[in-house]
Amino acid sequence: MVGPMTLSSRITRVPAAFDPDRGREVAAAYGAAGALSDLLTGAGGSSPYLHRLLLAHRDWAEAAFDDPEAALRGLLTPTHLRRDKARLALLTGLCDLGGVWSLEEVTGALTDFADAALARALDDALAPMIRAGKLQPNPQLFTLAMGKMGARELNYSSDIDLICLFDDAGIDDPGTHRSHLVRAARTAMKRLSDVTDQGYVFRTDLRLRPDAAVTPIVLSSSAAEAYYESVGRTWERAAHIKARVAAGDAEAGARYLRALSPFIWRRHLDFAAIEDAHAMLTKIREHKGLHGAITLPGHDMKLGRGGIREIEFFAQTRQLIAGGRDAGLRAPSTRAALQALTGAGWVKEETRQALDAAYASHREVEHRLQMLRDAQTHSLPHADDGLDRLAAFMGLERAALDRRLTDTLETAHALTEPFFSPTPAADPVPAFGAEITGRWQSYPALRSDRAVRLFDRIGPRIMERLSRADDPERALRHFDAFLSGLPAGVQVFSLFEANPELVDLLADIAAVAPALAEYLGRNAQVFDAVLDGSFFQDWPGCAALTQRLGARLAALGDYELKLDEARVWMKEWHFRVGVHLLRGLATPEEAGRHYADLAEATLAALYPVVAQNFAARHGPAPGQGAAVVAMGSLGAGRLHAASDLDLLVIYDARGVEASEGPKPLPTRPCYARLTQALITALSAPTARGKLYEVDMRLRPSGRNGPLATALAAFEAYQTDEAWTWEHLALTRARVVAGEAAVGGEVERVRCDVIAQPRDRAKVAADVADMRRRIFEARPGEGGLAAKDGPGRLQDLELFAQTVALLAGSDTREMNAQLTAGGEAGLIPAADLFWNVRAITRLVLKPGSPTNVLSGAGQARLLLRDTELATLDALTDRLARDGREAAEHVARRLAAWAGAD
Repeated sequence: MVGPMTLSSRITRVPAAFDPDRGREVAAAYGAAGALSDLLTGAGGSSPYLHRLLLAHRDWAEAAFDDPEAALRGLLTPTHLRRDKARLALLTGLCDLGGVWSLEEVTGALTDFADAALARALDDALAPMIRAGKLQPNPQLFTLAMGKMGARELNYSSDIDLICLFDDAGIDDPGTHRSHLVRAARTAMKRLSDVTDQGYVFRTDLRLRPDAAVTPIVLSSSAAEAYYESVGRTWERAAHIKARVAAGDAEAGARYLRALSPFIWRRHLDFAAIEDAHAMLTKIREHKGLHGAITLPGHDMKLGRGGIREIEFFAQTRQLIAGGRDAGLRAPSTRAALQALTGAGWVKEETRQALDAAYASHREVEHRLQMLRDAQTHSLPHADDGLDRLAAFMGLERAALDRRLTDTLETAHALTEPFFSPTPAADPVPAFGAEITGRWQSYPALRSDRAVRLFDRIGPRIMERLSRADDPERALRHFDAFLSGLPAGVQVFSLFEANPELVDLLADIAAVAPALAEYLGRNAQVFDAVLDGSFFQDWPGCAALTQRLGARLAALGDYELKLDEARVWMKEWHFRVGVHLLRGLATPEEAGRHYADLAEATLAALYPVVAQNFAARHGPAPGQGAAVVAMGSLGAGRLHAASDLDLLVIYDARGVEASEGPKPLPTRPCYARLTQALITALSAPTARGKLYEVDMRLRPSGRNGPLATALAAFEAYQTDEAWTWEHLALTRARVVAGEAAVGGEVERVRCDVIAQPRDRAKVAADVADMRRRIFEARPGEGGLAAKDGPGRLQDLELFAQTVALLAGSDTREMNAQLTAGGEAGLIPAADLFWNVRAITRLVLKPGSPTNVLSGAGQARLLLRDTELATLDALTDRLARDGREAAEHVARRLAAWAGAD
């Protein structure tokens, strides 16, 4: 068995002795030789503080040298706080100087002792009050370690930042309870921070608590939550990144931090935090007089340019920006945060390496400065002899120290400052659209001074980019539609300032897709998705989307929050599909499938949430449950950007007459109300808008029928009563959500009905009559209007369903249906009409006539996947294909109608 490794066997570096005689005095007192002698000589000869500790604690230290880790464990159950703190300083100092422990091991040891000392001081202060009956054995008190203690990054002579709170839920007299806790906390803090002839334990700072100027040093958790929800500021969010329960009731503390998570970690990408962080850095520099070029004498290694705080802010600000969406970025440690940010694509690897090296170097210098005299200082010495002493203590020549300090400070500043500094305004561009830009100051997005300042910086870039569009005035009008729809501007403008590539994307959208621009004005948070590393990756598919949304909804407790989250998630993916189609990363056919996948995934993940919420009031749905059936375009697996959803809900109660719950319902009303709850979840506007418009008119008996249909009634109706058009609709029906067993039965019924023998002549006559009625009601505009009119998309879809029904084919997708009936010759025309339909629904505002499409950008988009050169040629091709398709369909129907 291998024994513990001694200190002397693990020494990899040693400091030099600034005062060799004092150093040799220490080494002689220990009778040390070799590397240990060199370490003790350098430590005692450069640091007056370590010189004193080494002589005062020699007996303990000699034993500790045999097994430093065991010595540390002994200190973590402190009995004499000040003595043990001094021994900890000696042990960590030597292990740090000798390279025995890493930076994280050193700061971890310091933090572990701080936790233990804090817990001991609080326990000792609370014990008399508990014995006297003033407090219960568990008074629900917990103490949050903030800052470096919270991140387990305590420096050598650090004070500790704490927030003392108690869980007031269930406490009869919170005011009296708090007053007892305040007295206990004062006693504990005094024990830690008072200086005696044995020194002190830790200086404590309680000023990070909410509204510290007017609040007591112990607050209730409910009061703290209310404060942060109402007036919490960005710096307080940043501070809580490192918050950790260090002492007291760990469960109460964990509940509090979970409750505070929405304040710390916002769901959107919070780029406004950049300006807040820059303002904080500026105030710190102004307050400390730290502006100007880097000069080493007196430079503040924490707050000065290129210092520790800049690196911390660089990491924390990015964490605030993206940590709400990616829990993997919430590491409290600065170096771990940089590593996580790099892994997620927010920081380049070369930047991380440079900042990580600078941070480690800065912390080493900080520790050496504090080891010299146990002073809470971060500033380099002003005088040369002080810098010479520091150089010796670090085992460097003075010139090498100067180079190292200068290089790391300048590197850190060069990498962090551009992230925080406001983007300089672009060069002026020729003015245009004065009438439009003149009204912008009245828009909600530009009503705050902060938003105006941000827009003043990004506005020139936006105008310059719009000026390069094919039709700048039209692009400006579309951008105006986006801007007028923004309810607020700070977050979006901050996003643009930090990510100029988004301005280019918005300009592209404004140039050719006014519908998408207007959509963005109402849903600007979807820009967050563009910065996700997966935005331009391959489409994940319906199953993966369902799993992702399900996981996000499962993480939320409140039903309304789930509905909002579903809307945010769906709109981000919906925007992604539109951008991919706009940029040519997906064909119209692929985009159609992607929109359908998204709708199906939304239904599949949301239906169980709706059913569970419904069951909480009325009990689980009776029998086997229900299946949600997609009809029309969703059933066929192809939607466009503005599609609504045609749905049926079919249930199998298995003879159960009512639900069992707090408010039971008879079976039929139960399923009707469950269906209405699903419709509401999809289409009711919340703070995040709607998901989809829902159409239930394809259910049996249409508007006059029940919202939900029993399986047996559905089968009987489809078998014995349904009209031809209802069987045609059934060819595209597809179960997309709900109970799998019921869905399987629905599919069985569908296939059985489609496979029934058909009177070909009757079906053809019915379809011919349907076509006539459709054309009378909606004759179509012609031109680029691809949906309505003879031989156009709706007509071809109807014919494909007819072909599938007559062939007894259970396939759903239009081209597959045409192929199944030997009508594949219509597929090129069908594809062209779909392509035009998909593009026009993406770029035109709802209700806009299709034939107002204009502009070179829109024309290029429509012609991109064709071999045609002009819109006129495309219009002619559509007219010809439509005419020929209509004639073909009419001939086929006439032939079938005349068949025996």
